[in-house]
Amino acid sequence: MKFARGGVDLKSYLTVTEILTRKHFVNCEVIAGEKGLTNSVKWVHVMEVTRINELLKGNELILSTGVGWGEDPQSCLSFLQQLIYCKASGLCIELGTYTSKIPQIVIDKANECDFPIILFHEEVPFVEITQDVHSLLINQHYQMISDLEQYSHRLNQLLLTVNDPTVILQCLYESTGLLVGLKVSNELLTFAPEMDLLKQQLLLHYISSENESPHFTEQPIHLLGQDYAQLYVASINEALTELEVLTVDRTATALAQHFLKDLYVEEKKRVDETEWMTKWMNGELTLEQIKDSMHEVCSDSPIRGGVVVCCKWQRREKFDRTYFKLILRSIFEQEGFHLLVSERNREVLFILLNKRMVSTWRERLESSLHRWMNQYESDENSKRNAISFIGIGQYCEQLDCMHKSYETAKETISIQEMLQKQTIIHFYDDLHMYRIISLLHQHEDLQEVVFEYLQPVITYDETYNAKLMETLKIYLACNGSKQETAKRLYIVRQTLYHRIEKLEKLLGEDFMEPEKRLAIEFMIMAYEYLFMMKKSRAEFITDK
Repeated sequence: MKFARGGVDLKSYLTVTEILTRKHFVNCEVIAGEKGLTNSVKWVHVMEVTRINELLKGNELILSTGVGWGEDPQSCLSFLQQLIYCKASGLCIELGTYTSKIPQIVIDKANECDFPIILFHEEVPFVEITQDVHSLLINQHYQMISDLEQYSHRLNQLLLTVNDPTVILQCLYESTGLLVGLKVSNELLTFAPEMDLLKQQLLLHYISSENESPHFTEQPIHLLGQDYAQLYVASINEALTELEVLTVDRTATALAQHFLKDLYVEEKKRVDETEWMTKWMNGELTLEQIKDSMHEVCSDSPIRGGVVVCCKWQRREKFDRTYFKLILRSIFEQEGFHLLVSERNREVLFILLNKRMVSTWRERLESSLHRWMNQYESDENSKRNAISFIGIGQYCEQLDCMHKSYETAKETISIQEMLQKQTIIHFYDDLHMYRIISLLHQHEDLQEVVFEYLQPVITYDETYNAKLMETLKIYLACNGSKQETAKRLYIVRQTLYHRIEKLEKLLGEDFMEPEKRLAIEFMIMAYEYLFMMKKSRAEFITDK
């Protein structure tokens, strides 16, 4: 299908010259602005008022009897200037009843601005003129839409059968005769298959030129939040028509669908090939086995270690996980990570293999996660699948140690669930003392150790409803500064002195000595850890 009818490109407008060939313009006379006869006309208006600045939108051919200005040269000039300002296409005037001639200053101004003035020396039916021209415009517009839909249908058929984007480029070239080129990411520019060398060089000239041209357009192809490819189109002789621009836009959409389909199929293939990751995360593979498997999924650049990110959902609902992984891969790869994904119930593991400097891994990972969360929170599908926590394990420079990163990522989530922090993203490296507390709790009776140090204070608070534990925590946090402690507790100094005396009796006068103080601070954190763990269990039982 070629977009032409009788050798004329289809468009949703006419030129003034084309309108002058209609039957009602047979005896008309062009008295000014002949260079503007190529102006496009998108509508025809009958206008007799003289103040028109707010009435026109541009590209209108105006029909008038001159009743608004009569024989007044200045009023006529003002009317013309307003038409030019509003980007009207031309002015048709019927002489006789209200005006007998056009002032010379008006003709001079029209010639200066290449604005066509056309005279009817006899009475003409304005109603029939508007009906005739409007019917022609509407028919052309309908034909343009019809041809555009036929072209879109052809593209849809190609998308079902072809695996090569050059076939889509060839379709655009055959339908329009335009020069067509495509650049995908950092690949070389691809031309429509049948374009000869001379046409390719002309298109390259337009692409490299910094000046805008009505003969050239470039259409970005967006995919997953980034510019994936660029479609370049140029006309050899005439400016691009509205239909051609719309055709280019439809082609860009078809190419985006083609590339998305390819990426989707590739992602599905990746999912089927990642069963070995389960054994890897369980520490069941040797370094050689890991390298053999890695060679199939990531061989484009050296790996400088990696980290496991554990993502836990509050609930699990059905959604397109392949598309979800496709978006994530796009985000992480821009920050220098190769992404492998493994799913386990309500838990998804992101195995991020670092391809850049080790020193910047955390900064780049934080940037990726925040970008993902911003996009995630704005997506309606994501809102129905709320994330509870994201735990980032220890960074491992050796691939056979990645199971340790997985274990620490799980531990990070486990600790954060008990502490019930408001934030979602947590790094294992930021847990500090809680890592030691968790380790101690696994091997010792943590409550017994805590009570060994703090039971006198805990018992006193329970018996007298006092606030010695809170005072002790703030006093230690303020490094023994009584003024700062009183200020943070909102109490007077005398009340604080009384509480400190009571703490000295319960804990010993040496409780601020360095070693004992360090142990007490540690036990306060452990006490809060146990309290939150107990509360978390109680809430779980209540929910059950």
